[in-house]
Amino acid sequence: MSDEKGATPDLTHFDSGGNAVMVDVSAKGESERVAVARGLVIMKGETLALIAERRIEKGDPLAVAQLAGIMAAKRTPDLIPLCHPLALTAVTVDLALDHERCAVAIEATCRLKGRTGVEMEALTAVSVAALTIYDMLKAVDKSMRVTDIRLVHKSGGKSGLWQAE
Repeated sequence: MSDEKGATPDLTHFDSGGNAVMVDVSAKGESERVAVARGLVIMKGETLALIAERRIEKGDPLAVAQLAGIMAAKRTPDLIPLCHPLALTAVTVDLALDHERCAVAIEATCRLKGRTGVEMEALTAVSVAALTIYDMLKAVDKSMRVTDIRLVHKSGGKSGLWQAE
């Protein structure tokens, strides 16, 4: 629903005139905040086998993607407009071969004690880790699909706990 100026009052990243703004979180109290995101890179069985057998010429795509995801979480405010720079206290990125789905499964967890959530950092970590997997394997499998990137857990702050079904 829009107000008389056409702005949507429920959207916090816009002022009453419809201009983009960074949300002012200075009045919020600090709390422990955690976000977990997941995603998949679906690929051919032969490509998954190359990873499992450590036969990728560029090196270990899982190790490189893990590092890329951690670095990306730390750089989220440089990539996503209006995100606050955060003092992350922990970032983990776990990658696993999922033979049943013929995919690399990615999970990122971000933590901090602060005034705003870490959902975008977790989602960015998964996204960049997935793109790194694609980059390292595109020479052997251009048909890979980056898919199912989503938030699965969020805790802390005024809204409390949220868990995906």
